[in-house]
Amino acid sequence: MNAVVRRASGPLLAAMAVLAAGTATAGMFSVTPVRIYMNARERAVAVTIVNDGDSDVVLQADLNSWTQTADGTDQLAPTDDLILAPPIIKIPPKARQVVRLALLTPPDLSRQLTYRVVVREVPEARPQPPAEGLRTPIALALSLPVFITPPGARRQVECTPVRTEANAPALSCRNNGNAYAQLRDAQLTRDDRPLARFEGGTYILPGATKLIALKTDTAVPSGQARLSLTFDDGQGSTTSVALP
Repeated sequence: MNAVVRRASGPLLAAMAVLAAGTATAGMFSVTPVRIYMNARERAVAVTIVNDGDSDVVLQADLNSWTQTADGTDQLAPTDDLILAPPIIKIPPKARQVVRLALLTPPDLSRQLTYRVVVREVPEARPQPPAEGLRTPIALALSLPVFITPPGARRQVECTPVRTEANAPALSCRNNGNAYAQLRDAQLTRDDRPLARFEGGTYILPGATKLIALKTDTAVPSGQARLSLTFDDGQGSTTSVALP
């Protein structure tokens, strides 16, 4: 999977990509992997950054703990649990550099630890063409999720059909487990006919509940239906539910 973050104009702007797997590209640099897994025994992992451009690129990383409120809102806070070496990365054109992301705190054996590493370009270090009027440097960033997972940690997701204020169908999904869940696909069907669907990718961290809007072309009547869920690892479930 390749994801692209394009340059934007206007006030200082950070373009953030939340990605599932593969390589992420911002401007002319790429990062692999874009989702980082470590088990309880690992203390460090390698991250490869490639500069595909024709000039030097200077990057720095912000290390954050990642939690969600009870309603599923993401919260990031600077953390000293992780360290990236080196913290400032300068890569010549058409070159690559391997950096090390290390965990400094002991892993939690009762639950998964979740972080986000925000790798961003330092725009002031980028060669600039001759100025024609006032220009504002633009910072581009990639947000990489990091999961430190102890043995036996599992998601446990329960989704219940609800209605929004506009009477549109939605799902209220809660993760009662001790590891993240990323819902990739959800389908409501009745008598093998599609009623509503979610496609994309949304994270639900342990203890959080998210309201997930469903797409539909017609009004969805109340009654019994089948709910099929698919997660990022390809596993899923199908259950009978009641539409309000």
